Amino acid sequence: MESWRRNPLFFWIVGLPPTLWLVLFFLVPLGLIWLFSFSDKRGIIDIELTWTLANYARSLEWLYLEIFLKSFWMAGATTVIALLVGFPIAFAISFAPPKAKPWLLLLIILPFWTNLLIRTYALIAVLRSRGFVNFGLEWLWDQGNWVLSLAGLGGYQLLGERFEPLELLYNNFAVVFGLVYVFLPFMVLPLYAALDRLDRSYIEASLDLGAGQLRSFFSVVVPMAKAGVVSGVIITFIPALGSFLQSDLLGGPDSQIIANVIERQFKSANDWPYGAALSFILMYLTFFALALRAVLSRGNRDAEGL
Repeated sequence: MESWRRNPLFFWIVGLPPTLWLVLFFLVPLGLIWLFSFSDKRGIIDIELTWTLANYARSLEWLYLEIFLKSFWMAGATTVIALLVGFPIAFAISFAPPKAKPWLLLLIILPFWTNLLIRTYALIAVLRSRGFVNFGLEWLWDQGNWVLSLAGLGGYQLLGERFEPLELLYNNFAVVFGLVYVFLPFMVLPLYAALDRLDRSYIEASLDLGAGQLRSFFSVVVPMAKAGVVSGVIITFIPALGSFLQSDLLGGPDSQIIANVIERQFKSANDWPYGAALSFILMYLTFFALALRAVLSRGNRDAEGL
């Protein structure tokens, strides 16, 4: 700290450019969108600041509340599935040999090297009626019929003569599947960071005292990784709530979430004030979640201090 005080010029040289960047390209646009949320649309492109709350009141209509609830349901389902899938993955990576850890982490980060749009279109090829999943299931179906027929069990009567492709695309399942695929690394990385710092002597002590592996996992590992779980849940749930690409490309008519409504307000409907109000409602909810996490974390630290 004293070195910074002795060299204030160096501090300003280093700190001023990123500060200006954040102000000009983050805070100023964000402030404009916030002002738009209190504005009225005049004509096609004119927006007048009237400090009205009509845009926020409009979002309380049941049509939009239902979309909000569906958005929270999909984001919540995505977060829960990512946690259930990501925790064993992060646990396995943290206990892997040191030479294997960088390569396993590379596999987790590797999807970020490909554009999100390309990855989403790749999922369409996987999930469509004549996609890789249905091709694989059809092959297993045929093999099962062949094995049962050889066994003289009348396989065609048991399994049916023809495999009917599963409808895996353009529905809520496809949207949640796509969201989990995209945001799973956001869950795995903070979980790995928490588990990698885990004091393994606690696990050894639990096993030595007679607890089984499953009980040691839930009684020792999971509570000690709580910080990583909370961080993973937040940084998975919030982007999933605001993502519109997966529901736009993978979902059907009943799979639209609030992010799609916001996109349409800014693009096709050209109603920027209402789109800004919906955007800031999501932001307010995000701030509330972060504040709640800070309060709970402070309460846990106070309880541990007592």
